[in-house]
Amino acid sequence: MPRLLGADIPANKKVAYSLRYINGIGPARADIIVKEAKIDPDSRASELNEAQLNQILQIMNEHKWLLEGDLRRDLAANLKRLQAINCYRGLRHRRGLPVRGQRTSTNARTRKGSRKPVGGHK
Repeated sequence: MPRLLGADIPANKKVAYSLRYINGIGPARADIIVKEAKIDPDSRASELNEAQLNQILQIMNEHKWLLEGDLRRDLAANLKRLQAINCYRGLRHRRGLPVRGQRTSTNARTRKGSRKPVGGHK
């Protein structure tokens, strides 16, 4: 199982699909990497050699994309900033409620959690 940027990518999948397991790489970026590295799109990740893996890392560094740990830190910092300035979105994140204007009276069970019983009801 190849390892890139601290993330294990599945060896039995095609290269473009297995690159998506790295946080910050989606379908478009995976296709860009495969084309620029001149890797056969039908080859599997287990067939990659060290030179190809280094070439993939070099392409990621050239584009200066935020990936894996840096991306996670950046997103966490953005949420902390919203919560620190007490803006509406920050308050919704802090309370665990929907952030983007969805209704909460009948829906939002995923975000709010399971129902809590009101006193007197069984």
